[in-house]
Amino acid sequence: MNQFELFFPRAAVAALPVSMPQPHLPPLPRLPAEPPFPQTAHEEPFRFEDVEVEARVAYTVRLADYSHPAADAVKVAEQRFRRELDRQLGDDVVEALRAFQNASESSESDLSKAEIAMARRWAKAYDAARTAGFRDLGETDEAFFDVRPV
Repeated sequence: MNQFELFFPRAAVAALPVSMPQPHLPPLPRLPAEPPFPQTAHEEPFRFEDVEVEARVAYTVRLADYSHPAADAVKVAEQRFRRELDRQLGDDVVEALRAFQNASESSESDLSKAEIAMARRWAKAYDAARTAGFRDLGETDEAFFDVRPV
């Protein structure tokens, strides 16, 4: 069996038992050969230049230290958190996270104005996303969302 037969099976033909010879039966008719990849005459070749590149998942979100481990509730909370973070920061999530980490590890004089502004955007977006993520979870004193670049 080749790949074509595997993915494009033909109509089943009645199988004869292998162990019993059947000399009095006529041979089975052969099916006509089909072209492996039928194409219409007006079909144009696929152009990869026209394909829009999808954004790759550049970070992960995990709800940490949540005392009520209901898997569905945790998954929904992480999705809400991520959706709000993406809404607030767009494609700048990882850049803003790194700017916030740099700002927390160094003094303000070591940072550029753009880095400080990006770190402030991160703090504001994280707070909004945390509020959205914890919306239906109930009491979550020690829980937090851990965001890490991939």
